[in-house]
Amino acid sequence: MTSARPGPNHIVLEAGEIARSLTRIAHELLEHNKGADRLVLLGVPTRGVPLAARLAARLGEIEGRTVPVGSLDVTMHRDDLRRQPMRSIAATDLPPGGIDDQIVVLVDDVLFSGRTIRAALDALSDLGRPRAVRLAVLVDRGHRELPIRADHVGKNLPTSFRERVRVSVAEIDGVDEVRIEGDL
Repeated sequence: MTSARPGPNHIVLEAGEIARSLTRIAHELLEHNKGADRLVLLGVPTRGVPLAARLAARLGEIEGRTVPVGSLDVTMHRDDLRRQPMRSIAATDLPPGGIDDQIVVLVDDVLFSGRTIRAALDALSDLGRPRAVRLAVLVDRGHRELPIRADHVGKNLPTSFRERVRVSVAEIDGVDEVRIEGDL
């Protein structure tokens, strides 16, 4: 895939590239953690949940054992509820062992302003006390408003404010791709 942008509404990651990114992130997590001990993956709805499940499956294949995975709804912890009050609440589904004294890896599709991850950190504090929290994202598009950074990134994708990064996953959208939409 070429790095030149041909115009608005173009694909920047295809299914194979997404799969390779998740495999690389899995290896990075295992290297940093020195194995899968105490790892718990929590996907941030909506598309972070299937990405977390895929990442857990990759970790399981590499380590030969199951890595706990769940989901973390951040809706009620968002700081934009006054501006956008109509949000559907998703499920928070913690693995049976919970998150206390575990290394929690938050998994999301796109890191932009950092506000969703700030809300995820607030939601986590209501559920337990992890030993550490790490962040894995498929795409980091920049434009941070808060001092939050990802520990593991599939693709750094500098964008303008006029552009939108749309991640599609087969489990929800029927296709795996990352697309930039909007003015270039």
